[in-house]
Amino acid sequence: MKWLKRILLLLLIIIVITAFENYPKLNIISGYASKYMASSVLVGKQQPADITKNDLDIPLVNLANTTFNDEKRLATANVYGLLERRAVDREGLGVVLVNDDYEEGEQFLQPQRVVRFDSLPYPMGHLPPKDTLLPEIDYAALQKAANRAFDTPEVQKTRTLLVMYKGHLLFENYVDGYDQDTPVLGWSMTKSVLATCFGVLQHQGKIDLDAPAPIAEWAEDSRKEITLNHLLRMQSGLKWSERYDRISDVTKMLFLESDMTAVQKAKKAVAPPTEIWNYSSGTTNLLSGILRQQLGSHQDYLDFPYAALIDKIGAHSMLIEADLKGNYVGSSYGWASTRDWGRLGQLYLNRGAWNGEQLFSSEWVDYITQPTVHSDGVYGAHFWLNSGGKYPDVPRDLYSMNGYQGQYVFIIPSKDLVVVRTGLAEYPDFDINGLLSGLVAAID
Repeated sequence: MKWLKRILLLLLIIIVITAFENYPKLNIISGYASKYMASSVLVGKQQPADITKNDLDIPLVNLANTTFNDEKRLATANVYGLLERRAVDREGLGVVLVNDDYEEGEQFLQPQRVVRFDSLPYPMGHLPPKDTLLPEIDYAALQKAANRAFDTPEVQKTRTLLVMYKGHLLFENYVDGYDQDTPVLGWSMTKSVLATCFGVLQHQGKIDLDAPAPIAEWAEDSRKEITLNHLLRMQSGLKWSERYDRISDVTKMLFLESDMTAVQKAKKAVAPPTEIWNYSSGTTNLLSGILRQQLGSHQDYLDFPYAALIDKIGAHSMLIEADLKGNYVGSSYGWASTRDWGRLGQLYLNRGAWNGEQLFSSEWVDYITQPTVHSDGVYGAHFWLNSGGKYPDVPRDLYSMNGYQGQYVFIIPSKDLVVVRTGLAEYPDFDINGLLSGLVAAID
């Protein structure tokens, strides 16, 4: 009997240790599940059952029991009845995870948007795209190349695909449940949108990218050397862990914090600026806080991305969600239809020009596509690059907005191409090189 007692004691110890190690993860899991469910239904216009079956069926997250309450416009999730989290809707600001800082019925500001109908064909306006046949396009080859993104749906998991050439819509396709008006979560594509706001401010002469970041807490230590340029290039030297398979700086920020702009700000320097490149969602949210500081009032901050950029180009489906303190979560929570993500790509292909107005300078495009030191040619300034040849059969001047699970806006200036792809799988499961090289060949 002694050996049985020892085995039972050992099993008990293992269970206690496992529970102790994994209990904090449950908070993150239920936070992710409830936030994703509520946003996907209320912003993305999806059905709760489809979200549970497809989007939330990923390791660990699929442990959550997630429900959506249509009447109260909120979602809840727990893991085996433990650590229930709740995500609620706030008009104009999207969905937010509730924590102890949340006060039911508290008043909040929301962006004041100007939605107008531009009587031009898409993408420059809201009329249907021109039905144009271009002699340099091999349409059969284009169709074949585009179809590759949908050929193995269980692997590539593509949901939407859009291809534009010289401002002409050549191809678009949507799986069931999605169409040209369905908002899609861009995840880290939102970083590029947030960065573009700084491009607009720079064009307006309101910021100097080489000036020290205006962070009072850094004034008395080595962090005073960090500039806006360093932050935009993810080369500040600040400590940060961007791991999603465990409790890390990024998961704690996204699913526990009320003020996401403060997390990176509090981190110590582990290297002088430019010595290392370290991808950091905390850095983008810090920039969101700097944007709020630069614009003066909270209302001006909430209005700026829409008034100066998003609604200017007619991307009226776009919504950037905010944290509990009313800061845009520029790292992760931007939603837009595939066509409106395409408008942003076209704006960059136009080098900042939109219907006769220059929203950011042409030189801004050169800036964000200049490879950042130590990034091995894959990163510029909040945009991803192909200058190092990651996609070997695609032009090296490709740059892109990239998001978790394979959200992409690809811009290829040498081919006048914009390609938008959304889905639930990324490289290498989703064959970026194969898709883009096929599209380029169809134009050549």
